[in-house]
Amino acid sequence: MCVASVRFQEFQEYSDVIRSLSGRSQRSGGAILRHEQTPPAGRTTTMYPTALTQLARGNPFSAPLFNLQKVEEPRESLHGQKTRRLAAAATADEENSCEFGSSKYYALCGFGGILSCGITHTAVVPLDLVKCRLQVDPDKYKSIGRGFSITVKEDGVRGLAKGWAPTFIGYSMQGLCKFGFYEMFKIFYSEQIGEENTYLWRTSLYLAASASAEFFADIALAPMEAVKVRIQTQPGFANTLREAVPKMFREEGIWAFYKGVVPLWMRQIPYTMMKFSCFERTVELLYKYAVPKPRSECSKSEQLVVTFVAGYIAGVFCAIVSHPADSVVSVLNKESGSTAMGVLRKLGPKVLLSSFLAVQLEVLESLACENSLPVPQPNRITGSPVLYRQGASSAASVWKGLVARIIMIGTLTALQWFIYDSVKVYFRLPRPPPPEMPESLKKKLGLTE
Repeated sequence: MCVASVRFQEFQEYSDVIRSLSGRSQRSGGAILRHEQTPPAGRTTTMYPTALTQLARGNPFSAPLFNLQKVEEPRESLHGQKTRRLAAAATADEENSCEFGSSKYYALCGFGGILSCGITHTAVVPLDLVKCRLQVDPDKYKSIGRGFSITVKEDGVRGLAKGWAPTFIGYSMQGLCKFGFYEMFKIFYSEQIGEENTYLWRTSLYLAASASAEFFADIALAPMEAVKVRIQTQPGFANTLREAVPKMFREEGIWAFYKGVVPLWMRQIPYTMMKFSCFERTVELLYKYAVPKPRSECSKSEQLVVTFVAGYIAGVFCAIVSHPADSVVSVLNKESGSTAMGVLRKLGPKVLLSSFLAVQLEVLESLACENSLPVPQPNRITGSPVLYRQGASSAASVWKGLVARIIMIGTLTALQWFIYDSVKVYFRLPRPPPPEMPESLKKKLGLTE
């Protein structure tokens, strides 16, 4: 009995030690782990099952019996700051790097314009070269594909890069003025007409601000645009910027660099008005009807996708609106001593009218032949059908290269807006959401109680 008593006492002491160890709470990964409660003191248990149970619980290779209690803890970043979901740029939870409308804001917008216009226009120099040659010599370069093949055959692959230097410099300066002044004029005109009129006349505001900005942007672009077109469209004139500039200055003086500024205004101001107004309204419509959630809930990447789509849509309309004037610029800068009025007389409204009348005459002739009626003869007002067909041919030359320009300008405009918006996101510039009707205007219209 004495041996049994000693054994029982040893097991009892050992079980007490195990029980005291297992009763402690342990923490692991934010969850509190607690072992199950031991039996009440008044409950009778057998010796061996109790001891074996305690030993099993103390085994480190067994699964402990515990209750999970979920504890909410704030997530922290590597720098000890609370993390937050990255939502749309310029939302309330992100700090802007500068004030909207400040000097720093305009300067960074201008820098974004330099990158967006300089990089994109330089990237499409080969397509622009073929487009210009198609405009000034449609008999030789009959299509885009033929233009590329002839250029590579005559000048090699390096010939496709002719004019890249004046393109990069000129369009970088244009982008600086275009985007920087657009933001400036948009804010200035908005302050002049007030909040309610800004919303009601926002399309007119975009048109006025973009036209004002492009007026100054084209003055910065004109010299390098003249050099670029001369290099690309006059074989043997010059191959580099350093060769072309002194040669043009010797032949025509300073006028050689600015004689194309008026046609540039004719081409670029309608183009830019369409570019900015169409983009702004397309973004507004996409967020209203196409994007399934508000802009404030869209991520930065989702917003940039919307920017790219709206930019491409705007670019297609820009190309169509500005293409006739683009043809005038190409012909004007190619021919030494030519003037804008001379080219306009050559490819102006009379040509377009002749082209329209020629089409009408051909329709009447076909209808007369089908119905066995006398073929209508042109009178002294309408003139000769031969002249009509010549006019139609001349007018068609105005639209030569339109497909190439649509591809070039559509892609170019989309990339410009994408790069410009990305610069704004990177520098944390204020990016106001699409315009909404002011509360005061809603009250006047009876839309709110």
